[in-house]
Amino acid sequence: MKLSPPTTAFEPAGEEPAWTPAPPPRRRRPWPIRLLRHPFAWLVLLPTVLAIVYFYLVAAPQYVSEARFVVRSRAEAPQPSLGNMISAAVGGAGGLSTAAEAHSVRDFLLSHDAVARAQDKIDLIAIWQRTEADLLARLRHEEPERLTKYYNGMVTAQLDGLTGLLTLRARAFRPEDARAIATTLIELSESLVNRLSERAREDSLRVAREEVAIAERRVLESRAALTRFREEQQDLDSAGSVQAAVATIGGLETALAAVQAELRERMAFMRPDNPALQVTRNRVAALERQIEAERSRRTQGGGALAQQLAGFERLMLERDFADRQLASATASLEGARMEAQRQQMYLARVVEPNLAVYPLYPRKLISVGSIFLGLSVAFGIGWLLVAGMREHAA
Repeated sequence: MKLSPPTTAFEPAGEEPAWTPAPPPRRRRPWPIRLLRHPFAWLVLLPTVLAIVYFYLVAAPQYVSEARFVVRSRAEAPQPSLGNMISAAVGGAGGLSTAAEAHSVRDFLLSHDAVARAQDKIDLIAIWQRTEADLLARLRHEEPERLTKYYNGMVTAQLDGLTGLLTLRARAFRPEDARAIATTLIELSESLVNRLSERAREDSLRVAREEVAIAERRVLESRAALTRFREEQQDLDSAGSVQAAVATIGGLETALAAVQAELRERMAFMRPDNPALQVTRNRVAALERQIEAERSRRTQGGGALAQQLAGFERLMLERDFADRQLASATASLEGARMEAQRQQMYLARVVEPNLAVYPLYPRKLISVGSIFLGLSVAFGIGWLLVAGMREHAA
């Protein structure tokens, strides 16, 4: 309760008391002014308003063209079983596509090599510097490294590890540009898969072809050696000559046996000095000398038929081995060629690049909300840190 100042009887009438009244209460400013003076307005609200102005008034629409494809093999798909399903789930490529090639294609699509090849086919720099593009979203630098960085922000390639499906998305400021980028990248991916498949095919066939070449050289060398041997021996068929020699000796021995039988027969009833008996003895002696001569000619000396036959058989055996090796190498080459064709990879398009009608980027609401939420969280953390520091300083 407020007390009035004391008065005395001697105080003149009409004079004011000596105390001063309390000042009037201070008038509070309106809330908009207080909000503008608060750091939250400058650190959170102002950037959010600028983001709203940019995304809703300035940002150029960006169209997306999407395509999907898989890398397959010509080999037949395995029969569905528990083991195959577990392998597909663990390996991540499925039965009809190969994980290695799919990952290679995805890495290629996000590499500077893909940027360079696409730049050669279509002018990416001109596409991303269209007049429709706003200042912040357009391509501002044409260096290969910065172009690749901008490319990775406008092109995405995602691989489904379970099905092996590759999803390609390309963004541009015109629908036809986005589709042209996606189509070009798919064509480059097809060329890459064909090169990888052809290289694998050539690697698998190279060894088989080398074996065939070795076998062919062996066959030619064996036939050339056999021809030289025939020219040196002046005999086309040593085995035939041996057979003829054996037949000749056999015939002489047969004739000798017959003459000897005749001699024994005549000796039984003829006198020893009979001229007919002497003629028979001469025939026996002549046949024995002829058989001995034939055997010596065929088995003794440097040009003996036995040595000739040994060399001929060795060359014939080498020729047979060479022919068999050539046949085996040729069969291996045909098997390798069939296996390479069966394992040949190719790119199968599942979804063709589309021509966008409605721009999906920029995502205005999500972008503005993310900026506001992020700045608010950062401001709250900073405010708590400053309050703590002031409390400790007091």
